[in-house]
Amino acid sequence: MVRKLKNALKDFVQIEASSGIVLGLAALFAFAVANSSFSSVYFSALETKVFGLTLKYWINDGLMAIFFFLVGLEIKKELVLGHLSTPQKASFPLVAALGGMALPALIYFSLNPSGPGANGWGIPMATDIAFALGVLALFGKHIPIALKVFLLAVAIVDDLGAILIIAFFYTTEIHGTGLAVAAAGLGGAALFKYAGFRNYLIYVLLGVVVWLGFLNSGVHATIAGVLLGLLTPTRFPTDKGGKDFYSPLEDLVHKIHPWVGFGIMPLFAFANAGLDLREVQVLDVATHSISLGIIFGLLIGKPLGVVGFSFLFEKLGWVRLTSGVRWSHILGVGFLAGIGFTMSLFISGLALTEDQEVFSKFAIVVGSILSGMIGAGVLKLSLSLKKP
Repeated sequence: MVRKLKNALKDFVQIEASSGIVLGLAALFAFAVANSSFSSVYFSALETKVFGLTLKYWINDGLMAIFFFLVGLEIKKELVLGHLSTPQKASFPLVAALGGMALPALIYFSLNPSGPGANGWGIPMATDIAFALGVLALFGKHIPIALKVFLLAVAIVDDLGAILIIAFFYTTEIHGTGLAVAAAGLGGAALFKYAGFRNYLIYVLLGVVVWLGFLNSGVHATIAGVLLGLLTPTRFPTDKGGKDFYSPLEDLVHKIHPWVGFGIMPLFAFANAGLDLREVQVLDVATHSISLGIIFGLLIGKPLGVVGFSFLFEKLGWVRLTSGVRWSHILGVGFLAGIGFTMSLFISGLALTEDQEVFSKFAIVVGSILSGMIGAGVLKLSLSLKKP
């Protein structure tokens, strides 16, 4: 069982690290196209209507529901089988993640206490696990496995926090009929789960029902993916004695992860990272309160929150620093947690208007790049130092 979990962790990290490269290339390509003579073609293509909804809407609310389904699977896996399955395992990454979410939000809100930009406080709270693990992968076997586990656990808690923020703070109005349809679909999925049905087709059909329900409920449709992921069975007995098990959860992660990492996430990045800076004053964009709130939140709030909360609770004796990991490692990971990108772009699309996204997209890219570079530098220096 332990070997299986280690192999699953290794596969997950490898896919995330590799997909981070593809994700970066997709974002770079989007930026290049948005600032070229093909800019109008790019933006008009995203607004093309397909079955009454724009192509960008299908990507952000449709395909990203599959991404959030994978997130739901990973959260359940970590809570039941993995690095968040016991209070002892969960406590250290939990307090680090809470600090890494709270401080960026406070920094952003201090710079945008009122006005239309005030709603964007959730943007710098997120961590892009693909990019963060991609930077760690640059160091190969020199990185302690415990540090990879810590970053993965922090990112999972961050994802859970982002999901709760989307559900509770970026939902403008609730429609009972849509919620009732979604609840019926979820109830049906739960019944089939407990009855032991293993045919994926019935769950796919119910998933579509749940997604359509949320789509018409006022709650963001991607929440459907998360809830369906959390409902997925961890394991089924495959013999009468109950000694051998089959895990639908791990099977789905194995099947879906490459499609999400190398298909859906790069497509999302291409559709959302395009920012036309040809007719704007870059200095004005960079010094806007929305931009500063996001950049300072990611670049300062994340590492300060991760290290500060961890150090405080460790000194209080409530958590313990993982064996083989130093505080300089935690600082490096704190900066890597400031790579917001995918989830930050997603929340930005919910929190701000299209005009305001000029500032948020610019800041997310700048803040994420700087965080990644500084995090890599801190880790390189830390790994070069001899253990005390």
